[in-house]
Amino acid sequence: MTDTTLSPGPARRWLRRLGGADAPPAKRVQFDRPLTPWLFLAPQLAVVVIFFYWPSVQAVTSSFYLEDPFGFGASFVGLDNYRDTLAAREYRGIALFTAGFAAVVTALALGLGLLLAVKADKVIRGAGAYKTALISVYAIAPPVAALIGMMLFDMHVGPFTQAAAFFGYDLKVGINYWDTAFAMVLIAVWKQIPYNFIFFLSGLQSVPVSVREAALIDARSGWRRFWDVTLPLLAPTAFFLLIINVTYALFDTFGIIDVIVKDKPANNPMTLVYKVYLDGFKGNDIGGSSAQSVILMVLVAALTVVQFRFLERRVHYG
Repeated sequence: MTDTTLSPGPARRWLRRLGGADAPPAKRVQFDRPLTPWLFLAPQLAVVVIFFYWPSVQAVTSSFYLEDPFGFGASFVGLDNYRDTLAAREYRGIALFTAGFAAVVTALALGLGLLLAVKADKVIRGAGAYKTALISVYAIAPPVAALIGMMLFDMHVGPFTQAAAFFGYDLKVGINYWDTAFAMVLIAVWKQIPYNFIFFLSGLQSVPVSVREAALIDARSGWRRFWDVTLPLLAPTAFFLLIINVTYALFDTFGIIDVIVKDKPANNPMTLVYKVYLDGFKGNDIGGSSAQSVILMVLVAALTVVQFRFLERRVHYG
């Protein structure tokens, strides 16, 4: 009878691979000097401190002062900047528009990105060209996307304006409040769809073939298979994209809004982040602008806490 017992050498190697009890402890990286790790972290820490913490502290400090626009002095006014901001009817209207804008842009960008990813996942011939055409839009900078959108909405030669006129509607982007809001949403969604498409397509392609085959046997309806099997597996990806898209709608659409409402902000909608820029750099109201930025920062932090506290509970990480 042949002895199949592993020799000490191979057995030890197998235990190491499997993480067995006899496996030697993993080696920890050791530095000769305790300051060496901090030297490696110093560039990243410097970037965070200079471009995040320091401006945040400056904004909070400036929000309690009424500053001279030419920098000759500042007077402490306490919470007056916050009271004036929250009491202003214009600010409340802009805050309401920002909430609606973020909700619509997030919902449409996620929904259309998921729809295109599902369709692209089924393409066999020409899949590379199809995916490249969808992803290429993401390489366009937001201001450039806005310029392209404004050409499409031009009141004289824009194809969208002419199409609306064909149906009897006079589309006036830049003049009419709701027409401008429609253009903002459309351009912002168009710009964000490729980002969502990339992540959703990667998530769909990571679903095991065995799971798909089992779902095909259990449910004949494609919609039922998607709702019961595919979508729960995409929940971690969807949750990540939800946070990214809300942040995009609140902050990264600044370039789009700036191009659309430039030189005529009084007649057009805007978001809170653009209001901060308008009051601070155009109106020279440094204290009021700082108070608005602090309020926006608190709102975004609260929204993030709500998302992680309540929505993440429904996400199952397989």
